[in-house]
Amino acid sequence: MRCSPAAGRVDGKDFAAVAVPHALTWALFLLLDGRYIRPFARRGHRVNLLLCGIVGSTAYGLAGVESDVDRLGVFAAPTVAFHGLHPPVGRAATVVRHEPDATFHEAGKFAALCLAGNPTVTELMWLPDELYETRTEFGDDLIGIRGAFLSAKRCREAYFGYATSQFHRLLATGQFQSKMRKRQSKHGRHLLRLLDQGYELYTTGSLPIRVDDPQRYVEFGERVAADPEAARPALAEAEARFDAARSVLPDRPDEATVERWLLRVRAAFLPPEVAGGLR
Repeated sequence: MRCSPAAGRVDGKDFAAVAVPHALTWALFLLLDGRYIRPFARRGHRVNLLLCGIVGSTAYGLAGVESDVDRLGVFAAPTVAFHGLHPPVGRAATVVRHEPDATFHEAGKFAALCLAGNPTVTELMWLPDELYETRTEFGDDLIGIRGAFLSAKRCREAYFGYATSQFHRLLATGQFQSKMRKRQSKHGRHLLRLLDQGYELYTTGSLPIRVDDPQRYVEFGERVAADPEAARPALAEAEARFDAARSVLPDRPDEATVERWLLRVRAAFLPPEVAGGLR
């Protein structure tokens, strides 16, 4: 799906925000695959989706029959909205919707999360082409500068740190009854995935999304569901691999490049009369 970044149309269909007087949250009416989702509109402001794709288990090749299809997107709030009483920052810069599951981050928050190495958000810029549902010019540019967000220290801390946190949660909850084993198994699969993806990104500068051997992750998840301690050797091995490796990533991310992209987004979403005065 292709759309103009500022025209407010997707595949020839209007997707400008509908005014919702006195709304406490943003709500944008977007037509995606024939379904309307409502991440954002407030007092007549228009919000535009820059990039959106299918993420999570479906993207990794680990989805089961009962798995949900998760979507992640980046949108640009009107630039003038940041000067009002309730700017779209912090929690207000993210909207989560269910049925279908979708999460949308405002461009500034998305950039900050990626600069911090957040694995869940970072993967949006590395999806296989067929998993993108919306790509604008700004979305393509974002994918083009994805390497600018990377740094060795943050990469290791984020991926290994997320996996370690997942392990501690597994230990805290212990063994579950059979109806909860599926959730534990899922956590185990994603723990191993984070370790593998993080090491690959750390050593090659490229983030693989689809796993090479799904069965390996399934079997690992089942072992962890039966006994969370089964994940401990995988963590120890991953830590040793990180320690022995030399990262190809820079010491610091290229914030100047990210800043230039974000400022172009802000300029594009100024009101026409304001943008014209800046030329």
